[in-house]
Amino acid sequence: MTLALPAVPGTAAALDALADLVADGDVLVLSGAGLSTDSGIPDYRGATGALRRHTPMTYQTFTRDPRGRHRYWARSFVGWRQMRAARPNDGHRAVAALQDAGLLAGLITQNVDGLHQAGGARDVVELHGGLDRTVCLGCGDYADRAALDERLRAANPHFGPHVDEINPDGDAELPDEVLDGFVMVGCLACGAGPLKPDVVFFGETVPRDRVDHCFSLVEDAGSLLVLGSSLTVMSGYRFVLRAAKLGVPVAIVTVGPTRGDAKADVRVDAPLGDVLPALAARFAG
Repeated sequence: MTLALPAVPGTAAALDALADLVADGDVLVLSGAGLSTDSGIPDYRGATGALRRHTPMTYQTFTRDPRGRHRYWARSFVGWRQMRAARPNDGHRAVAALQDAGLLAGLITQNVDGLHQAGGARDVVELHGGLDRTVCLGCGDYADRAALDERLRAANPHFGPHVDEINPDGDAELPDEVLDGFVMVGCLACGAGPLKPDVVFFGETVPRDRVDHCFSLVEDAGSLLVLGSSLTVMSGYRFVLRAAKLGVPVAIVTVGPTRGDAKADVRVDAPLGDVLPALAARFAG
């Protein structure tokens, strides 16, 4: 199936084209970090550009370097407080409204903040996992992040330097001189660990069954709607490639250029906080 709608430079006309696509239903949403910036969580490559300021934790460093892992958990202990306090924004609520209107066939998010669910969305596929869970790399036990936070607070009653901003993966920038004062705890199930947030770090592979499930959602969708993702990494871009190959119409809504623009049937270069509520309002009631 081919949609003969070109990318439209005017926002009003582009919104009309987007609404026409969404009105057909069976829309699969793929969201990225740009959807959460209005909730105070920066993205990696957009206007807030965290990659320009720091190198994110990699899977190789986390698993092979005890010092690097200790540094991550100290920063994450501080950053988790701000991440946990983040609230869904109008964009998240608009996506949930589109789902309530019966227009969505599925929802995949590259974000690890849980804000889609907090905003009312259901059956969210967390492509890169969620910061609200931990997994033990020793015994495989999964646990609630809030319970870990309580244990870390007990072990670190005086560790809590103030930070103004967190990173998209939930950690905070801290000077090296304060890291030695942080005490990490082990896994409650096996008594050892190490513990890891249940997220896919840079350099780590998304579980194959999760990827296959997402591909099946693309194959069954009437259209693919990308929200707030630059599609720079293959993790999300592969779903755009699969949609284009199958003739599934692709719409992209985000500020600035994306890797998938050449594959887009509808392209809206405008803030999600403006576009999504306006889109949802067209289908309200």
